Amino acid sequence: MKKIILLSFLLFLIVFSCKEKSTTKNTTQPKKEEKKSTKAINVSILKKEFIIKDLNDISHKIWVYLPPNYQSSKENYSVIYMQDAQNLFDNVTSFVGEWGVDETLNEHYKKTGNSFIVVGVENGGEKRIEEYTPWKHKKYGGGKGAIYVDFLAKELKPFIDANYRTKTDAKNTAIIGSSLGGLISFYGGLKYPDIFGNIGALSTSFWFSDNVIDFVKENGNQQNTKLFLLVGGKEGDSMVPDTKNIFNLLIETGFPKENIVKKIVPKGEHNEAFWKSEFLEVITFLYN
Repeated sequence: MKKIILLSFLLFLIVFSCKEKSTTKNTTQPKKEEKKSTKAINVSILKKEFIIKDLNDISHKIWVYLPPNYQSSKENYSVIYMQDAQNLFDNVTSFVGEWGVDETLNEHYKKTGNSFIVVGVENGGEKRIEEYTPWKHKKYGGGKGAIYVDFLAKELKPFIDANYRTKTDAKNTAIIGSSLGGLISFYGGLKYPDIFGNIGALSTSFWFSDNVIDFVKENGNQQNTKLFLLVGGKEGDSMVPDTKNIFNLLIETGFPKENIVKKIVPKGEHNEAFWKSEFLEVITFLYN
């Protein structure tokens, strides 16, 4: 009898163990699909990385988009310097979607024959606020943007001009960004009008510091600079009024009306999808 009971117990354990394994297999979560790279073949990341002196110890990667006809021509090209390179070309590295700058410009070339070099600078991650803000904020800190802009103007641009076939003058050089990237692009373009003759300030975080008012009063009278101000109606309570105020202030300081666009998109939101949808119009105006 004891042998029968023991055999029955062992049989129960075997059956229960099999059920456990079967249940475990059925409840295993499926693996998440890995993002696939969406960058075009004419986009690359430079082997050389840049640590910006006095800014931080982060090694900044530089993405470069070359025109589809770059290798087959001897042309020199206008250059667009852009912030947040992680979000410009590739879904793998983007935060919540990419701008599709490469696809947009490749298609633009097919239709018009117009082409550009785009230089995208990766942000410093948790140090992004420091890099993209010229002034400090009581709550959010920041304030090292002048160092970052000096790097763009005095180190990165000379490097790009030395290694690629570029049109080096200000009217063929743009600086573009969104949010805080829009703020630092706005600041950089007005600080160095002889280097960056075209500014794309998209969804610009003018709220970050009231110092922007005095800055515009001192630097807004630029006769040869072109500026595109973009803002969406669904970006927050202060975004549209702030953009309108800066636009009006620029006109008051003598910025030519024909050189500036203020576009308000009622349904525009603070995200890459919005900036992607407006990018072509921005560069079309800046480069006529």
